[in-house]
Amino acid sequence: MKTIKVIKIGGNIIDNKEVLATFLKSFATISGPKVLVHGGGKLASKLAKQMNIPVKMNEGRRITDAETLDIITMVYAGKINKNIVAQLQANNCNAIGFSGADGNTIVSIKRPIKTIDYGFAGDVKKVNTKALEVLLNNTITPVFCAITHDTNGQLLNTNADTIASELAIGLSSIFNTELYYCFEKNGVLKDIEYEDSVIENINTKSYKTLKENNIIFEGMLPKLNNCFHAINKNVQKVCIGKSDMLFNFNNKHTTITK
Repeated sequence: MKTIKVIKIGGNIIDNKEVLATFLKSFATISGPKVLVHGGGKLASKLAKQMNIPVKMNEGRRITDAETLDIITMVYAGKINKNIVAQLQANNCNAIGFSGADGNTIVSIKRPIKTIDYGFAGDVKKVNTKALEVLLNNTITPVFCAITHDTNGQLLNTNADTIASELAIGLSSIFNTELYYCFEKNGVLKDIEYEDSVIENINTKSYKTLKENNIIFEGMLPKLNNCFHAINKNVQKVCIGKSDMLFNFNNKHTTITK
């Protein structure tokens, strides 16, 4: 069984043209099947402000009304996604841009209203890998933005970390899957002020202890929940750190294990 890498990049790479160009040049050299998932960075919020559309957030998550959905669809599935695909083509990596609606790859439902109405936010329910399998077996790299659909014509804003996790799980029936979350830190840190305080391995038991002692909290919790969800659903390896870990595995990073 072949090994596939599912790699998620965030705003720290997307928001800087030079950093993005360097990353994509290196990404193109990764051998074997691979999938790239990207978030939206700051561009959607910047454009919303220029158009006098309020940017509403709750605990780091965007509240997506109809106007905001239009903007993020243009930015995520349009400008950012197509720019990445074009740069990969320039680096001899044949790529195709995807939202979850393309090829019916990722189906979501609109998030139910509990205490907060997140609007057109989607929670992933199903990943269909048939179209992806054909592309991957023909050395074509899918590039996913953070947009899914509900099969009834509605696009939905969906967390990019979740998309990466669900794609890795979905592809695990065809490949040995490895999931990499690239962000601005060297990994999960014991001390947020000290960049070298990387926790090199976290398992289910140590994760519980780290949460109880408030070493891991707030923004890192949803990311790690996605990691453990993946590792418990047949994903072979999950790593968090700077993108350098993809090209030099000796670089410090955090590995998630059962």
